This record gives sequence, C-alpha cells and structure tokens, in this order.
Amino acid sequence: MAELRAIIECLLFVSEVPLSLVKIKSILAMHTHGEIIQALEELGKEYADDKHGFFLAEVAQGYQFRSKPEYGDWIRKLKKITPARLSQAALETLAIIAYKQPILRSEIENIRGVDVGGILRLLLEKNLIKILGRKNVPGRPIIYGTTQKFLEFFSLKDISSLPTLEEMDELIEQANPVEKPPET
Repeated sequence: MAELRAIIECLLFVSEVPLSLVKIKSILAMHTHGEIIQALEELGKEYADDKHGFFLAEVAQGYQFRSKPEYGDWIRKLKKITPARLSQAALETLAIIAYKQPILRSEIENIRGVDVGGILRLLLEKNLIKILGRKNVPGRPIIYGTTQKFLEFFSLKDISSLPTLEEMDELIEQANPVEKPPET
C-alpha cells in the first residue's frame, strides 16, 4: 500500500490539472478501485495536518494537491503574480451561468438587464465558460455552461457543490452580521 500511495502522490504532484479517479485507475490498472480510494484517503489525511504547506483537494471531479491559503503571499512573491480577479459584472454573469446552465445569452441579459457580450468573451478567454452548442430554434442561439477550469478556480468538486440559496443567505449573514437592538 505504501508504494501505491507513493505512486499516486507522484502522479498528483506532476499533474497540472486534477486527476480523475478514472485516469488514476487507467494508469494503475493492476490495483482495484478500493485500493486506489484507500490510498487517496490516506494521502488526504497525511497532508491535512499542519506540518505540510499543501493538502489534497477533491476538485473538478478529480484530485489535486493545493497550497494552503495561509501561504499564498509567499507563492505570489515567488511567482510574481497577482491573484486572478474578476469584475463584479463578470462574477454576476458567471454565477448566472453556473446556476442556470445550460443558458442562452438572451436569458443572461434578461436576468442582468444589460448587454453581456464583452463579459461572455472574457469568460470564454479565461476558459471559465464554454459553448455547449446551439439551441434548435430560429437564429440558433449559442448555449453556455461552465468548464472544468471553473470548478478548479472555485475549488468545487462538481457543479452540485455550488452553495444553495439558503447557504448563500447564511454566508452573507455571517459576513455582515446585523446587530439586534438591546432587549428592554
């Protein structure tokens, strides 16, 4: 089992994208699904403690080593990068696509109330959304959806990992607590 863990650890370390269980199994065909899952769980526990600067995350329907957020400043110094930022309009458009996909540009514009052509181009360039096809109606409008990179960018296991409206309300409430008047 130790050798299997070491092999999986190496594969995850050198991969630039999350490795799916299917991909890992195709490389390690001599091992069972259960053995691979057990090795991944053990690696996850090992890298979850404080003595490591990274952890094993299950994102984008796969597994990937990710640096711990508290070390982000050091990595930015090394890489001389600034964190990827999206405008409020781009985030709103991306949220609409994520929650309503598959969705047409006209549907996004009806929700936002503004033209989103430029934002869609930006999100396509950043590979956060993709064209899923065309709707079979007059004009054959383009249908949009999110990508694997979207899941990676937001550290989501899959699209069902998006927070529900209730969870969003709770997060907003936690971020902006409303003080209650003192009881008399």
